[in-house]
Amino acid sequence: MVGFSASVIRRQQFLVRCLGGYNNSSKNFCSTIRMVSSMSGGGPSLEVDALSILRSITPSLDNSRHKGQAGKIAVVGGCREYTGAPYFSAISALKIGADVSHVFCTKDAAPVIKSYSPELIVHPILEESYSVRDEDKNSISAKVIEEVDKWMERFDCLVIGPGLGRDPFLLDCVSNIMKHARQSNVPMVIDADGLFLVTNSLDLVRGYPLAVLTPNVNEYKRLVQKVLQCEVNDQDGTEQLLSLAKGIGGVTILRKGGSDFISNGETVSSVGMFGSPRRCGGQGDILSGSVAVFISWARQHAAKGELSMSPTVLGSIAGSVLLRKAAAFAFEIKGRSTLTADIIEHLGRSLEEFCPVSR
Repeated sequence: MVGFSASVIRRQQFLVRCLGGYNNSSKNFCSTIRMVSSMSGGGPSLEVDALSILRSITPSLDNSRHKGQAGKIAVVGGCREYTGAPYFSAISALKIGADVSHVFCTKDAAPVIKSYSPELIVHPILEESYSVRDEDKNSISAKVIEEVDKWMERFDCLVIGPGLGRDPFLLDCVSNIMKHARQSNVPMVIDADGLFLVTNSLDLVRGYPLAVLTPNVNEYKRLVQKVLQCEVNDQDGTEQLLSLAKGIGGVTILRKGGSDFISNGETVSSVGMFGSPRRCGGQGDILSGSVAVFISWARQHAAKGELSMSPTVLGSIAGSVLLRKAAAFAFEIKGRSTLTADIIEHLGRSLEEFCPVSR
């Protein structure tokens, strides 16, 4: 069975012991996982105890903490056509508990995003081809990198892609931002048009273990075609997901769907609990912001030597289950009328249910 071996069980048991999920023997641990049908096909995958993982990496709230310790997130995205997506991602990070959330967007998008919320720090530094003369492209690109580099070391995670669009010059600038983030060992969650960029320039993330890709069904199909040079095979879905993650050098892939499947090329984990039948646009943006926050929290544990699993895998699992719970809450109230903003408003309630704050 893919992703379900003695060594995997030992690693997962060690994780649970380290993070305080359970007190008893492997019998109790094994009762927290179950085998489920994967990818709409018949292959097995491991359904993890996502709630214990979320609880384990979520920091407690106390008066000794200072601003920034709970996470500093930056979203790179937002252009003339798409201003909602970067806002959804950035504000979700704040709603979950990040202390600071930035948005790097085009000049046209900045006033609109600023108007959505005063909580976000908005940087109108990106440019699209229509506003740049050919002879100025090199100098403008250099200025963009210079501005982002002023902030890079402060960020715990970048989200690349929400509302980015596909303008060639803009994508070139973002490619350079990703290269600098990689040099600085800053984790990246890549979604939406960021996945379009990566699919056509795999070396941006190849071999980078701090990269997370969050494809939907069509984005996943394009990745499989590009990397594995074949079509998606849901009957052997876990094996193919493992191969895809390995083929991109061990990045973490969070394949979104009825159940979410996460792999870094070593194991495959499934998160299928909660969720909503309402598939309004923008939920992927919430997910990207959520995963970014949980990765930053998981890396704090990793820095203390408390983890036996990759922080990107743990962050992906926690972000997935939190979004699914918030979507379920929103659907209970709004039904068919559920919108992305409704789900965002239930992020705090969902995290509070899993990790109550003593008052």
